[in-house]
Amino acid sequence: MKTIGITGGTGFVGGHLVRLLTEKGYKVVIFTTGTPRSANELQVSYSGWNPSKGTIDQEALGQLDAMVHLAGAGIADKRWKPKRKLEITNSRVNGTEFIVEQLKLHATNCKTFIASSATGFYGPDNGVKPFTEDAPPCNDFLGNTCRLWEEASQEAASFVRTVILRLGIVLGKESGAFPKFLQPLSMGVMPVLGSGGQMMSWIEVDDLARMIVYAIETEKVHGIYNAVSPHANSHWQLMHTLAKVKGGFKIPFHVPSALLKILLGELSIEILKSCTVSAHKIMDAGFTFQYPELEGAVRAIMGRD
Repeated sequence: MKTIGITGGTGFVGGHLVRLLTEKGYKVVIFTTGTPRSANELQVSYSGWNPSKGTIDQEALGQLDAMVHLAGAGIADKRWKPKRKLEITNSRVNGTEFIVEQLKLHATNCKTFIASSATGFYGPDNGVKPFTEDAPPCNDFLGNTCRLWEEASQEAASFVRTVILRLGIVLGKESGAFPKFLQPLSMGVMPVLGSGGQMMSWIEVDDLARMIVYAIETEKVHGIYNAVSPHANSHWQLMHTLAKVKGGFKIPFHVPSALLKILLGELSIEILKSCTVSAHKIMDAGFTFQYPELEGAVRAIMGRD
């Protein structure tokens, strides 16, 4: 039985990944900055790590066949004040530098490192779309953060097979954008942010978990891949699809861009940004999406309630 380590394993994506890995017979070690707790499953254990303090369970590292690094402060959880922006960047860059260093020193059996990044690397659509993995980073806050984050991850390529996944908007019922978009529909209102025409490159959460496992199991997969569905959709299309699947009468309500900028500050740039990203490279590597179309993904997510 192979052992997979995960940072961020108690989070939204991590929870789906842990479930899939254990279903496939893997043993999972969740590295947590909280107090390690007893697991309810024989295949799951918890170990401590704290990059700000420079501590990690070295014995647990020695058990790993692969490491999946998902940890990082939530990009859209809070308004982007200077302190929060520093926290977002440091949690990714410093945390990744630390985990890579510790893998090199103590994880002698580890053969694969899967690291996350984000499609915020690319910035807004520029007329040459969709973005592919060889596009340059955008010179803005998220673009620079992703560039530094990936540079830290790429240091692992000197001693293990390294895969970096640039995550789009992850859709699932538990967290992220999906429940925030769904909530007002229960009150008969369909909010449309800005013009609604901004393109969203998204991925259903179980497809993302499957992609991570595919990257673990497929030795020819290495380097950088976009983790997005094959079909980007506009914000309007997302809201219309949510309303259609949920059913009932929904009144469209446009939220002006100017109001979003007042309420959210710099974070509104990401919400209003149109970013169309290609999934061709991961598909060419042999990965097959279970939910390539938006309506199928939405129906699957809402059917899990």
